[in-house]
Amino acid sequence: MVNYPTEAGFMMPLPAYPVTEMCKIIDESPPGATKLSRAFAAANLYYNYSGLEKCFDLEDENDPHGADQGWSWKSCTEMIMPISCSNESMFMPFSYNYTEDAAYCFSKFGVVPRPHWITTEFGGERIDKVLKRFGSNIIFSNGMQDPWSRGSVLKNISDSIIALVTEKGAHHSDFRAATKDDPDWLIEQRRQEVQIIQGWIDQHYADLKKDQI
Repeated sequence: MVNYPTEAGFMMPLPAYPVTEMCKIIDESPPGATKLSRAFAAANLYYNYSGLEKCFDLEDENDPHGADQGWSWKSCTEMIMPISCSNESMFMPFSYNYTEDAAYCFSKFGVVPRPHWITTEFGGERIDKVLKRFGSNIIFSNGMQDPWSRGSVLKNISDSIIALVTEKGAHHSDFRAATKDDPDWLIEQRRQEVQIIQGWIDQHYADLKKDQI
């Protein structure tokens, strides 16, 4: 998600393309290194790229960006995501429990999740059909490095509902502040977005002038 093309500190202080750097650490491990020691060395880049950490507190839920409160509210009201994990992956299996989720949301915010609200309001099964009929002037910008991109719109739906996809992009790479080290593909993505939005604005004012004649 944070495999950005330049140094960033969104989740943790990280170098440019941290996934590539982590792979280098694993591949360049000394002969005889165990899988666990290689994994630890790679994880060290994520948890301690700054070199300032003395201990990896993996259970620390503090949010340095202050986003947790907003995201918790959103996930309790508008974006209910019943995520689970089977025993066929590398992660510990777990199942989604709506009752527990509802109890948490009520205790924290005094609200009860509405799991079907977002699909009722915006459509979900055939989002392309819904957007084509009722939507306009939307850019879905996706970096394919970002796991969240799999749940987004990756193809143009109409002339004004446009998908901009970048193979090397991560989570909202285009929304990050521009830097002198930005790669050409990121600069071009932002240029396209500005050009598209400017076109919508120009069309709006052109339509206003027609209405005044």
